[in-house]
Amino acid sequence: MVGKRHASEEISAKLAQANELAAKGKTQREISKALGVSIMTYHRWKKMLKSSPPAMDHERRVIESVPRAASADASSEETIKRLEFENAQLRRLVTDVLLEKLKYEEELRARQGTRMRRPDNG
Repeated sequence: MVGKRHASEEISAKLAQANELAAKGKTQREISKALGVSIMTYHRWKKMLKSSPPAMDHERRVIESVPRAASADASSEETIKRLEFENAQLRRLVTDVLLEKLKYEEELRARQGTRMRRPDNG
């Protein structure tokens, strides 16, 4: 049986629907049946939601807090300051993501290194 990939927006919508059903007292079996997915998929989605990296939530908050397009009466200096501020925030986000990536790569190399070593039979 070939699995079906769900878009993240679709997963979010289905999890919101699942929360509503759970609040009404529905069982996990009934919830997964209403969502049209298996119970294991439902559990995996819930786990993904709980284990989503805090950096993602932080990025979402930072991006939402950035002022939107300058109004027609804003001066070019204000626009430049706003863009510089946004640029600085984006640079910090990229740096954080790169540092996290390096940490995961080092961890992966360490795990693969221990797996590749063989004990001496001498």
